[in-house]
Amino acid sequence: MKSEHPASLDIFAAATGRPDTDTAPEEEDLWFLPGPSEEEGDDLPPGPRAGPDEAGVLSDWARAEAGHAARLARVAGKLGALDERLARGPEGWRHRLALIEAAELSWFAGDRIAPDRLALWVALRLSGVQEDAAALARVGWAVRRLTGGPGPVAGLPGFLGRHDPGGLDDQSEPFTDRAGGWQDFMQSAAGLHPISRACMGYHLWALAGLGQQGDRLEAAVTAARVAASEGRGAVFAPLAMGGAGGLRAGGSPADRLSRWLDGMDSAALTAMRHLDQIEGWAARAESIMARQSGKTPPALRKALTDWPLVSAPMAETLTGASRAAVQRNLAWMEEKGLILEVTGQGRFRMWRVVV
Repeated sequence: MKSEHPASLDIFAAATGRPDTDTAPEEEDLWFLPGPSEEEGDDLPPGPRAGPDEAGVLSDWARAEAGHAARLARVAGKLGALDERLARGPEGWRHRLALIEAAELSWFAGDRIAPDRLALWVALRLSGVQEDAAALARVGWAVRRLTGGPGPVAGLPGFLGRHDPGGLDDQSEPFTDRAGGWQDFMQSAAGLHPISRACMGYHLWALAGLGQQGDRLEAAVTAARVAASEGRGAVFAPLAMGGAGGLRAGGSPADRLSRWLDGMDSAALTAMRHLDQIEGWAARAESIMARQSGKTPPALRKALTDWPLVSAPMAETLTGASRAAVQRNLAWMEEKGLILEVTGQGRFRMWRVVV
């Protein structure tokens, strides 16, 4: 069935040089070409071969999935375990993993935002003079999309915040049409496992004409949401926590899916191990802080569970306590060995839990 969006088949035309056959001119209309010559023989060099069409690309990815069925099942099982863990865990776990994943993806995308700077930006909209505010805004967008909201397949322009109303860019086609082509193709690949479909969508991102500044980050965040689209607790599938090798381009669909599965396998194990450590720390901190009175200690403990790094101004905002109460409790927790100050500075200090 022909896609509703003309950009759908443009993905494959851009990749293979094959024109859309529905819009190609008839041979008799090509009046500017010379007619056939009797002197032409059969010894002319062959022309470019027609590339695969939409069905052919889907077939390639289906064969790649079948070839990695056992590995796909193992990775899906680990993602399912992470999903179950997050479904029964506190909301802060999802937020914490999203911050870590977004920071890792920022290095892959070239923005290189450290977790402490990202935490300050998300919590207080503060950035250092050495940081690029635009880069922080892009990675902050990634955190928001990795923590909730409608998924990308339901409405990609809205998910990306790039509606581009009535405008044309260097692709000579409205962004909404190109996004619609990508969505149509992803829906036609519903027979693939969400993990395989996410990998395919990620690698077809640039060919669909969706790239702009920060497009690698957008593509990775979108794929992470697609891979976890059937989850109950996990909003996204971690891709970069164990290293970004799975996001590297190049090779056949089978090669790309192989790297993707390796990367997801490592990232899921890293996420589960991190949750184990945080769960153990929360139980230990609750036991040690049981005799502490007031609302500040449990609120501060929750903030340290939700955020990888916490500063005194952040803790003040997150807990609603006074600066004096926050600093007093942070000092007490540091004395008890529950948290560690990581900057080594007298000002703008940050603390993390000791696991």
